Amino acid sequence: MNARTATDTGLSACRLHEIHDCLALALDASEHDRGYTEAEAEARGYVRAALRQTLKLMEVQQ
Repeated sequence: MNARTATDTGLSACRLHEIHDCLALALDASEHDRGYTEAEAEARGYVRAALRQTLKLMEVQQ
């Protein structure tokens, strides 16, 4: 995996926050009480991983 800093990405702090917000909204929108199919659980896992990576980039940029 590439270890890149936020400044290496060329993304501004504002853009990173927008990406984070969109990922969080996608995760919230896909949430339900009846359990998840394997595909849904996998997709939600990818969104959570993307959220974590976005948070790491935002921390580095500060």
